[in-house]
Amino acid sequence: MNRLSYRLIAFLCLLRCVVYGQSSYELNAGWQCRPIAQVKEAGTTISNLSYSLTNWQPAIVPGTVLTTMLANKQIADPFYGMNNKHIPDIYQTGRDYYTYWFVKEFTEKANAGEQVWLNFRGINYSCDVFLNGHKLTDKPHTGMFLRKTFNITSFLQKGGKNRLAVIVYPPDPVGNPNGGQGGDGTIARNVAHQYVAGWDWIQPIRDRNTGIWDKVIVEKTGAVQLKNPHVVTLVPGKRHPDGPQQPATIRVSAELENPTATKQTGTLTYTLDGRTVTKSVSVNARSSVTVDLPALTLTNPKLWWPHGYGQQPLYPMTIQFKTASGTTSDVEKLLVGVREIQTEWNSTTRSRQILVNGQKVFIKGGNWIISDAMLRFSPERYDAEIRFHRDMNLNLLRIWGGALSERPEFYQSCDKYGLLVMQDFWGSGDCNGRWVDPMKKDDQWARRKYPDDHTLFLTSAIDQIKMIRNHASLAMWCGGNEITLPQDIMTPLRDSILPRLDGTRWFVDYSNSDDMSFNFLGGNGDGPYGIQPVRKFWEYRTWPFNSEVGSVGVGDYESLERFLPKENLVAPQYSADRKRAKVDSVWDYHKYIGYDGAIAPYGEATDARDFGRKAQLVNYDQYRGLMEGFSAHMWDWYTGTIIWKTQNPWTALRGQMYDYYLDQNACLYGLHNGSEPLHIMFNPVDSMVMVANNTFSYHRDMMMVIKVYDMAGKDSTLTQVFSEIGPTLVRPYVPIGRTVRSLAKDKGAFLSLKLLDLDKKPISENLYWLPDANGTYSGLQQMAKAPVQISTRLVSIGKLEVTLTNPVGSPVAFFNRLSLLDPQTKKRLLPVFYSDNYVSVLPGEKKTVVIDYTPTANSPLVSVEGWNVPEQTVSIGK
Repeated sequence: MNRLSYRLIAFLCLLRCVVYGQSSYELNAGWQCRPIAQVKEAGTTISNLSYSLTNWQPAIVPGTVLTTMLANKQIADPFYGMNNKHIPDIYQTGRDYYTYWFVKEFTEKANAGEQVWLNFRGINYSCDVFLNGHKLTDKPHTGMFLRKTFNITSFLQKGGKNRLAVIVYPPDPVGNPNGGQGGDGTIARNVAHQYVAGWDWIQPIRDRNTGIWDKVIVEKTGAVQLKNPHVVTLVPGKRHPDGPQQPATIRVSAELENPTATKQTGTLTYTLDGRTVTKSVSVNARSSVTVDLPALTLTNPKLWWPHGYGQQPLYPMTIQFKTASGTTSDVEKLLVGVREIQTEWNSTTRSRQILVNGQKVFIKGGNWIISDAMLRFSPERYDAEIRFHRDMNLNLLRIWGGALSERPEFYQSCDKYGLLVMQDFWGSGDCNGRWVDPMKKDDQWARRKYPDDHTLFLTSAIDQIKMIRNHASLAMWCGGNEITLPQDIMTPLRDSILPRLDGTRWFVDYSNSDDMSFNFLGGNGDGPYGIQPVRKFWEYRTWPFNSEVGSVGVGDYESLERFLPKENLVAPQYSADRKRAKVDSVWDYHKYIGYDGAIAPYGEATDARDFGRKAQLVNYDQYRGLMEGFSAHMWDWYTGTIIWKTQNPWTALRGQMYDYYLDQNACLYGLHNGSEPLHIMFNPVDSMVMVANNTFSYHRDMMMVIKVYDMAGKDSTLTQVFSEIGPTLVRPYVPIGRTVRSLAKDKGAFLSLKLLDLDKKPISENLYWLPDANGTYSGLQQMAKAPVQISTRLVSIGKLEVTLTNPVGSPVAFFNRLSLLDPQTKKRLLPVFYSDNYVSVLPGEKKTVVIDYTPTANSPLVSVEGWNVPEQTVSIGK
């Protein structure tokens, strides 16, 4: 791992802090491990304190075998250069090579009346567990997506010092990483994630992520354990984010487990918004019971809304069980978002539309793979990534079916930032048999029955539903990616399991199902996945709720040099006919997809730095155009779209709004602009200026100002008119095509669109750079420098305002990238959050960007560099 990524992961891991139950803690440090080939003794021996751990090595838990090998410097960072190619693959080495023992010593004992529980939140793929010389598993615990809890009260040492030993076996089969989507497909015979055998956006993960990959928690309770609480919020009617609210109904249930030999009686209670609901309960010896509590009517509730439509208040809830003597046996704490999700069929678009609290929401989404391909998760990284998606002005994330059911910490961030979630279960059309595929080992008939153990799949689904169902952000369940699950999995999941365990969310049978979006075009029902002429997003009618459509995502030079060796920082070169490309082998290994002829109109790239710079113009234009084109046809062509994809969990060179190291590129800010809730935009097909209103409010008295600037900065006002728009709709206003074409024909031009309020303050701003009559940006290539002045103001600790001022008489200060730099290394600090970026400043105007960052010992520097603005670096306060 290179130093930047190592420091980032180490920093995020140090900050973990989660509270569980009445008394609990993670076993996340001090683990040791050894490969099975070097251990001859049985687990009953290894888990005895008398067994010597000499020559065992430190282990990363939560983590995988590869993360441990990386920490012990036994492999090079698989995210850098060609390093991954040189790590032995489990398909060639055999499973024993990555089969490891993990050992952890901890201090714990059970006092009178206490129960102690050992909880595993995720092990890949199977394991046996031993404690203090005792085997806890009667058979191997199997399945990547299945939590496991052991009552270890009777196995703890009286002196309090204990040793835990876990042997973890890889998936079986491991799959041949032959270059296919999911390799030869056989990885899908397991109930596990499929991308680890390789995909078109990632190289194979060599150990298939074998390990104790999620949290290990020790929990202490009284005689009764409270688990799997379930909170349902019912919000009838059509609501509005503002003003007083009619009541909402809260329904709560929970499971109580009594492992003792004595019947336990007491009260199950929850508290919400100062109100307490209680029920008397008896739990028989060595049994469990699910308890439904009386419903609570919440008056004038603070409702939870998706981003862009309202706020995201979360109510603290405490659920506890007290024994008849008044002793608290167990406690769970939740954050509850009060909202209700509905769906209905739009007969015009022939697709589903999503409603929240009775209001229809136009879906602007992104496909999410996983935070880190090697499963190095942390609440802080989740928070940063979900915040990025909020900053893109998206309102939904779809968890792709070839990965996993996302962690509670992911959902906590989505609750916080207002991102709805569509959660796929674990299947894909590629591995599970939808298409003929010569790369696959088995034919379609065999693959259609994957995984091998359908009972394990359903058991795992039940467990994961219980784990994440209380989150306000969870909006939809999806059977699989581009294919239905096998019928004997899908039918009980849809008809009995989900209604019983949830019952409040839409289940779509697969990601591009006709139930979600009628496929009137034929083909697969999603895509395309590369650069499109921007006007195509506006004029071509694709699937009405497109679950996957996307484009490119190469970062700038500083992003590229984090994972490409210096000798490989070579720009792709295209032939004169634009049909062939010469691409460096490392770029190719990192799954680069071509920008084809999209760079050429800005001038051929002279080197990798110039390529990265010009790629950002393409990035911004592509993703702004994508979301504007879909928004322009909301409710008549479309009810939503989900970008493929917004992030990479590996250092891939495609489909990302920010790189693996959390450095944003211009894709993010193109989306930030094109997806804003109230947005003025230019239709390149019919030359109309339009406004899209993705809010529930009527907007009146908006001054629409339309100007064109030439390359010297001289402006021509086309029109200035007051306008208004109703809620959740889009409408055209002014045709400007003939005038704009005339002004742009020689060297191109800038088209400035603004909506101003009655105080003349901007509501929405949009700047397009238009080509000349030949389709090239000849004027951009000859622009004079703009003498931009930079000032900074420290608003508070960790919050900074940067103002760019462009003097009267100057050309447009075009496409300025702001960066916060380490004052010593002059490298970008990451992650940092910008209210906007790649900003342009018109002559005689100012633009202020707010920057949020984690304070450092030394005050950071601010860097600004634009298309025609030489790089300037200033200190804060200067």
